[in-house]
Amino acid sequence: MTKIQIDKISSVTKNLDLKHSEEILDDPKLVFPCEMGQVYAAEILEDKSIYNEMELPSGRMSKLKKGDIIAVALGERMALKGFVGQLPKTLSPDDVIHLLNFGGIAGECTSANTKEVGDPLRIRILGAIARKNKPLNINQKAIYQPQKNMKSKVPIIIVTGTSMDSGKTTVATEITKTLTRMGMKLAGAKLTGVGAMRDLYKMQDYGIYNAVSFVDAGIPSTANIDDQTMIDVAYGALDYLSRDNPDAIIVEFGDGLMGRYGVNAILSAPEIQKNVRLHIGCASDPVGAIGLAQGCKEIGLPIDVISGPVTDNTVGKTIVKDKLGVIAYNAFNPTNEWIDLVISRWLQDFKPALSA
Repeated sequence: MTKIQIDKISSVTKNLDLKHSEEILDDPKLVFPCEMGQVYAAEILEDKSIYNEMELPSGRMSKLKKGDIIAVALGERMALKGFVGQLPKTLSPDDVIHLLNFGGIAGECTSANTKEVGDPLRIRILGAIARKNKPLNINQKAIYQPQKNMKSKVPIIIVTGTSMDSGKTTVATEITKTLTRMGMKLAGAKLTGVGAMRDLYKMQDYGIYNAVSFVDAGIPSTANIDDQTMIDVAYGALDYLSRDNPDAIIVEFGDGLMGRYGVNAILSAPEIQKNVRLHIGCASDPVGAIGLAQGCKEIGLPIDVISGPVTDNTVGKTIVKDKLGVIAYNAFNPTNEWIDLVISRWLQDFKPALSA
């Protein structure tokens, strides 16, 4: 084992509480585990002008430079507007792979939307970060465990979308702000996507008192994970957050309904559906909004409110109302029309707070 100085620690490894000085297994004859969540020290091999930052455990974004030593975790990604990547089949010191997202997920890039993010950043594996001669995996410090059944009866507000960058986090934070100002005690979860803390930190900025993601179950990315595992992870997260009896749990789903991140599987679970009190769907255009609404209705979880760029002016709002008969809510110019829907469903106790 060799002592190494790590310049930048990725947020996906946050629960391991890595230090800037760690030991690595770096014998060139070693063949390392290529399992999701395995943690490695790697060297940045080039400079980039775009998509060149990494999120630290604090949530701060730090610019990556050639020669930086970083701590990453293996995982997969299936981004419509970013990188597509898979786990390497074998891995040894000096092997070159790619940084797949700003949260510190690493793997072999197989496709890239270079107009959006440029070419993937190449990184050279230096060794497996280890303690007591045992390679680290983020699942060794999981906060909660997947489970086969869910006991929680806490109401759920869910935010889904047609794809990444469809406005989900923007509307989730705006609704969080409104409800916490009404006096609600809210927890939050991100149940699908690729490991990063940014979206949860934004919800916490507006009053979420406790929040977890799939990373807290030891999963760096939900890309290509089987449906049952995704449902089990969702059950575990919701039961964990329910221990403190929040008034509601706001759940944001990374990626879209038709992606490969497990969104559809979780939304189809009857135990999830029976707790949902409000479903907000986000889309960039009317066709996407209509398709999302149809897809969600088919799986038994119809949309109550449409948000996202489709609601940025009266054209999209009118189409949404005419075609779907639901509230069109724009998070940049919010109104409280949707609050009446919330109160009529399960928040009678908060009606005086709203009037005040």
